[in-house]
Amino acid sequence: MALLLPLPPSSMTEPDVPQQPSDSYVQSFARGLAVIRAFGPETPQMTLSEVAARTGLTRAGARRILLTLEHLGYVRADDRRFALTPRILDLGYAYLSATPLWNLALPYMETVAQSTRESCSVAVLDGADIVYILRLAAHKVMSINLSVGSRLPAWVTSMGRVLLAGLDDETLDHLLANTPRAAYTSETITDGAALKRVIAQVREQGYACVERELEPGLQSVAVPVIDRSGKVIAAMNVSGHASRYTRDEMLAAFLPPLRAAADQINQALRRR
Repeated sequence: MALLLPLPPSSMTEPDVPQQPSDSYVQSFARGLAVIRAFGPETPQMTLSEVAARTGLTRAGARRILLTLEHLGYVRADDRRFALTPRILDLGYAYLSATPLWNLALPYMETVAQSTRESCSVAVLDGADIVYILRLAAHKVMSINLSVGSRLPAWVTSMGRVLLAGLDDETLDHLLANTPRAAYTSETITDGAALKRVIAQVREQGYACVERELEPGLQSVAVPVIDRSGKVIAAMNVSGHASRYTRDEMLAAFLPPLRAAADQINQALRRR
């Protein structure tokens, strides 16, 4: 089992940058973050012109930001091409190190991964996406390379549906109404009313099971992680290749260790 360390987010959806500055909005800082987020698996290195085109900045504006980031040690320049440096990981680690789940969940995840021999992950909700904050990878079951910091649409993932089930109805309705939904496979549920019924069932049964909706060969089951106030703050799942298990076999094999681990994490959170 390998714990994948934080990397610049590789996302299927990208977070929006506010476009309407106010007295409390620092536009130059937002532009700097946009430049950092422009780098990723498909663009690990870029020229000044490429950064400007990808962020919508002028060449002069992009140059000032890149040179500032280079001076601070977050970006390096090599033959007119810019790339992030390992120091950028400090930004993500600041969040992870301040998150109780980072230290509490890992031992229990290791138990789950060892008992199921499958990948185990923990994610939180960020807007309409889930963001991976912990991942123990056993096999590569997706074409997407998932790691800490990766984002996936919440509505089509097991952890996402667990997290959506923890929202109140008004917040859930607003999120679904403003989230574009396209079918990833022939099994993907995209209809808003159908999704609400599925999420209501998740809320009632305390787990989510998603089969072949995100990728044809992928299935997973997820349970909530709950803080001392009773709020769903994260979700934990086990994922595996759909060819190895039926739905009933997956639930029988994955759900008991997942629930046991989540209960232990929940108890540890209540003691903090």
